[in-house]
Amino acid sequence: MELSIEQEPFGIAPDGQALSLYTLRNRSGMVVKITNYGGILTELHVPDKAGNLADVTFGFDEIAPYFTDAVPYFGALIGRYGNRIAGGRFELDGQPVQLEVNNGSNHLHGGSLGFHKQVWHAVPLVTDLTIGLKLTLTSPDGDHGYPGKLDVTVTYELNDANELLVKYSATTDKATPVNLTHHAYFNLAGRGSILGHELAIHADRYTPIDANSIPLGPLASVEGTPFDFRTARPIGAQIDAADEQLKNGLGYDHNFVLNKPEAKTLSLAATLRDPASGRVLELYTQEPGVQFYSGNFLDGSLSGKGWQFGHREALCLEPQHYPDSPNNPDYPSTILRPGETYATRSLYRFTVQA
Repeated sequence: MELSIEQEPFGIAPDGQALSLYTLRNRSGMVVKITNYGGILTELHVPDKAGNLADVTFGFDEIAPYFTDAVPYFGALIGRYGNRIAGGRFELDGQPVQLEVNNGSNHLHGGSLGFHKQVWHAVPLVTDLTIGLKLTLTSPDGDHGYPGKLDVTVTYELNDANELLVKYSATTDKATPVNLTHHAYFNLAGRGSILGHELAIHADRYTPIDANSIPLGPLASVEGTPFDFRTARPIGAQIDAADEQLKNGLGYDHNFVLNKPEAKTLSLAATLRDPASGRVLELYTQEPGVQFYSGNFLDGSLSGKGWQFGHREALCLEPQHYPDSPNNPDYPSTILRPGETYATRSLYRFTVQA
């Protein structure tokens, strides 16, 4: 078996552009499927402890469901800004900026037609050690209210160690906030509840939120709270605890402040394990935070790949800068300026453990 990439038609975008589905295979049997619509990861097949493959990400077998507003960013690339900006407003170099408001009173994930709803230009990449897909997109000045033309490149690379590397880069001609991320929904069993999955997050602190999921500002310690995942434990262990923060998020939907040995290092952020299958996901990232979302809004109303997507049957681990950073000067800056290059990487490593 060799590293391979196959391209096939995958329907037509709402704007009439032809779409493709790319299937990446490594020598270890792992299969990754990506479409140039939204850069969406539609399927991710990895082995369990017995060597049996299962698709461990939520998505659809056809393109049409991805066009609807009801789909909660399944497998998509997110930009210009992952997570929320309060009121869609912030001040940049003394000037007010107003973005589209698309999540209650807030701006979420780049807007209603953010990068997850765009057709990317795709080019397959093949080397001796990896198979990949290079995706490029230009976001025009004023896109959803964002200043500056932003040129974005995202590259997926799969190797034989069952590692999927996602590399992001961007340049701009005006100062603008940039916070790109990936919104895969994982279930390492393939289907069923994720409350028995064991999760470790390398974070001593997190960002508490208000009832609209906007950070309150100051960081808080996870010590003695349901947010302490410094030692691996089942996601369901305290998800229904009487805790104001869990109430605000309807479960876990919070940014964890990663313990970084040094800023921008590619370090282990989180480890997810399904005890039954033995599948393990290790997430490495250069980002300072990771949003852990426990699938609280999944309700069985969506279905694909032969089953319904039920409540808390998938989770997201989104590498990112902190939510609402443009309104919090104490948070790491997300402002990209002309002459600078935004660059970050995240690595998803799949292994098994008996």
